Amino acid sequence: MTDTDGSDRAAAALAVTALFAVIATMAFGAAGSFPAPTGFPADASIVHNIGYALFDIGLGEIPAEGFLAAFLIIALALDVALDAAIYLAKREDEGSIVSALTDGGREIVAGDVAERDPADKGGDR
Repeated sequence: MTDTDGSDRAAAALAVTALFAVIATMAFGAAGSFPAPTGFPADASIVHNIGYALFDIGLGEIPAEGFLAAFLIIALALDVALDAAIYLAKREDEGSIVSALTDGGREIVAGDVAERDPADKGGDR
């Protein structure tokens, strides 16, 4: 599909310009409503206060929102991603699951690991 008269390109450029104008107006309008930055007290431990805020413990010297729900949701999502990666790393070979972690391709003979050929440098076979 080719654009012969350029009308689609002009409409897209107009839409992008209008979107930029709306976002710029919102950004500049919101800039005046923020309070002045205050900084942290000199004797307050920033690391301890971040930990208290992360686990929603009200012991911090600096007032902060609690992030316990966000922390638990992220931990659960990372756990699911790790479990899925391990599951997907397995492969099936003739109906049985073969682990992604191998011992370099050595064959098991009668319950024992077969001796490696001295000329074999390892790697995939």
